[in-house]
Amino acid sequence: MTVHPSLQPYADAWTHSIEAISELVQPLVEGEWNRATPCPGWSVRDIVSHIIGMECEMLGDPRPIHSLPRDLYHVRSDFARYMEMQVDVRRHHTGPEMTAELEYTLIRRARQLRNENRSPETLIRAPLGAEQSLELAYRMRAFDVWCHEQDLRTALGVPGNLDSPGAYVARDNFLTVLPKVVAKDAGAPPNSAVVFDVHGPVEFLRTVRVDAEGRGSVDGAPSLGPAVTIATDWETYVRLACGRVRPAAVADRVKVEGDTELAGAILSSFAVTP
Repeated sequence: MTVHPSLQPYADAWTHSIEAISELVQPLVEGEWNRATPCPGWSVRDIVSHIIGMECEMLGDPRPIHSLPRDLYHVRSDFARYMEMQVDVRRHHTGPEMTAELEYTLIRRARQLRNENRSPETLIRAPLGAEQSLELAYRMRAFDVWCHEQDLRTALGVPGNLDSPGAYVARDNFLTVLPKVVAKDAGAPPNSAVVFDVHGPVEFLRTVRVDAEGRGSVDGAPSLGPAVTIATDWETYVRLACGRVRPAAVADRVKVEGDTELAGAILSSFAVTP
């Protein structure tokens, strides 16, 4: 292993999910590539195209020169337009072309990981011409491929890996943004607390505390008098946090105690992926 110790867990999680994705799509017949996934506007082929494109960008490949159609209803921002480029350019590729490009890209990325000698703080290219640290890029790739692995599993009816290494990267990512969701986006009142009780393959109990200035923080200590407690299973939490389902569609799988209006505002702001 030549990956830096702080990068290794993300490299391992990425490898686990990417190999699972490769296994999932290898046997697909042509029609299955067109199946809709929970990811808005994207088919199985589109998700694999996105993954190939993002990994090519990690390799430093130039982005394709391509004009997007104007009628893509799910493309509503510059960020979405940026992501859609790698997808749309492959929309007419056949199944064998997709699997061949995926395998070739994964071989190149695995070699890059084995030979990685940059420090975690090294700045590299990020979407829309921005920069990000190598560690953040590794973390986001592990998170992204695990979420899309779950999209593919849902579309293809092959559940699994809800507790894989990528699931824990996803959990940590979701928890990082939870204070903003509760305090800023949902407007939880100062000096209040909101408890999240999640069960299933990945379990956790976390309290978001909003201080007198309206700033949020998260910890693992229970709250004696929370404004609201939201309890659900891990799979539902993931689907809500990834914006794959609206709160009303899973109301039977989410238990709310306390301020129902605040709970509604939190769940309405819950989707944190673009």
